[in-house]
Amino acid sequence: MSRAYRFSDFEAFLRKHSEAPLSRQSGHADRLQLDRDSRESPPIERQGRDRNNTQEDSSDRFRTTYRHRNREYSLRESEVKTLIEVGKFRVIPADDLGGLGYRGDRTRMESDVQNLRRQGLIEQRSIEGHESYSKQVFALTKEGHKLLSQQDLIPDRQAIYHGFVKAKEARHDADLYRLYHKVGKEIDRVGGKVRRVVLDYELKRELYRKLSRVRPEKDPVYERIQLASEYDLKFVNHKIVVPDLRIEYEDECRDIRRLDLEIATRDYRPQGLAEKAKAGFHLFARPQDHPKLRRVLDTHEITAEIFAL
Repeated sequence: MSRAYRFSDFEAFLRKHSEAPLSRQSGHADRLQLDRDSRESPPIERQGRDRNNTQEDSSDRFRTTYRHRNREYSLRESEVKTLIEVGKFRVIPADDLGGLGYRGDRTRMESDVQNLRRQGLIEQRSIEGHESYSKQVFALTKEGHKLLSQQDLIPDRQAIYHGFVKAKEARHDADLYRLYHKVGKEIDRVGGKVRRVVLDYELKRELYRKLSRVRPEKDPVYERIQLASEYDLKFVNHKIVVPDLRIEYEDECRDIRRLDLEIATRDYRPQGLAEKAKAGFHLFARPQDHPKLRRVLDTHEITAEIFAL
């Protein structure tokens, strides 16, 4: 029997999950442990500063001039952070960026976004879906991606993306930023600190690359099982099941841990939902999708918990 959980109930899971760090569970601890000397995001190198309104907070008082080839970009610290966030999640809805990334300060967000768009570092688009669903979302441009990469502004081991994906994928990915903030808040409450987020794009790319190198004489099923184990994933129904979002975080004892999260929607087929549940992913859904998902889970006797997104 399934049921929808209030998000506060997830704190109990986090406390339970923290009992077994990855560094003790996995034989790939060297791959999972972060470099102790680079735990913090790279500092922003200030090549030039232009003093702005003295009433602004300290992060907005100065602009940094970044030079890339024959172009110069003038950015506040908050604008650099926004570029990184948008790149990490591929797309971020304008409402969520303002409400979560800027903590409700829409004026500040709109000022930053206007400057980033003017310099060609992010782009904005409208996406549509069920029931006249429509929202404005941001994505990093190719120039924005190059700037972050060339200036070494990307946190250690963090993948970033640019450009828009297909509309259906964009609608789904638009909820990942909200999910990240909900879970990140709980991680923070139990003394942890998020170090990296991994989208399914990154995991699938690495898995496909390694599978393409498997020699023909090898047993494909065995190789997939081994590869799933290497990435701490489950092999279900002859396939490696990949989560929408993986969060790696450091607990208060400085051990690296991991959470695999999935956003379930009304469009999920029963088999796909069952595979995600068997893989041990933590399922989240928007309130309007809960009734249909509960019926699917109950009808097909799938044991799973659905957390509120």
